[in-house]
Amino acid sequence: MKKNIKDLDHKKLKELVQSMGQPAYRADQIFGWLARGIISFDEMKNVPAGLVRALSEEFNTGAFDPLKVQISHTDGTRKYLFELYDGNAVESVFMKYKYGNTVCVSSQAGCRMGCRFCASTLSGLCRNLTPGEMYEQILAAERDTEEKVNHVVIMGSGEPFDNYDNVAAFINIINNPKGLGIGMRNITVSTCGIIPYIERFSHDFPQVNLAISLHAATDKERSEIMPVNRKYPLKQLIQACRKYTEETSRRVTFEYTLVKDVNDSDKNAQTLAGLLHGMLCHVNLIPLNKVEETGLDTSPRQRAERFCELLESKGINATIRRELGDDIDGACGQLRLKVKAGQ
Repeated sequence: MKKNIKDLDHKKLKELVQSMGQPAYRADQIFGWLARGIISFDEMKNVPAGLVRALSEEFNTGAFDPLKVQISHTDGTRKYLFELYDGNAVESVFMKYKYGNTVCVSSQAGCRMGCRFCASTLSGLCRNLTPGEMYEQILAAERDTEEKVNHVVIMGSGEPFDNYDNVAAFINIINNPKGLGIGMRNITVSTCGIIPYIERFSHDFPQVNLAISLHAATDKERSEIMPVNRKYPLKQLIQACRKYTEETSRRVTFEYTLVKDVNDSDKNAQTLAGLLHGMLCHVNLIPLNKVEETGLDTSPRQRAERFCELLESKGINATIRRELGDDIDGACGQLRLKVKAGQ
């Protein structure tokens, strides 16, 4: 089977063309064409035909079309389901904000973390995505919308730190100014809290934003909805986050999905404020995007506002995430799950 050329960063692409007897600048040309979202190598008009043929014999462009697209009638959010070469499917979301366009990228097909509220994990982990498969999610969205993407969040299906090396390669590819040139500060990686990689991430990518899927403020409550907490309990996780802020001088965003009658009480808010006291952080409160299979429900808006007010009264910076894609299958893994079920 042919290899995906988008899996190569600029350095590896340069080594490839030189091994083919071509000058190094050909790598710049090819890298630039890939960033434009080409479907076929034949579209590279300034690349010699012989090199095009040689590339086509060994590689494919890794381009894929949406298997399904859902478009929100309320805010224009687009939810994509992409089919990969091996029949696996992954989701991406295109979102419009005042500051530009964001794509939420999946890093795995499925997930093995087992978080109770998440649709991605219901069928387990199928496999890791390659750097090129993550990259193509952005390019496919740009082709479909005919708009440029300038912000990327790696918080779709999968746990990014469970696929760290491929995610790291992907970040370097999209950051390269010879390609998409997306700034490190415009990239966010979300993890459920795999502690060893938080420290590694702080050294490898001190400018990339770190988000922690927290969702509870005690070990008992967090372990019930997030099995990863049994291996990396809250005390250790918060210590790692404090160390991260000290070493990078960057704040940590804590994602907290509000689940009705599970983690949305006044006491929950007060406990969370105590846990994060004195840390350089921001809490992103996320009304649960309801997934029927989980049996969990969304906190009412009034409850979310009360929770936010309590955090801010304790000196914790907090906001309620703008609810995008409410009229489509917006939750991670939700569209993939429906298609697998034949709905």
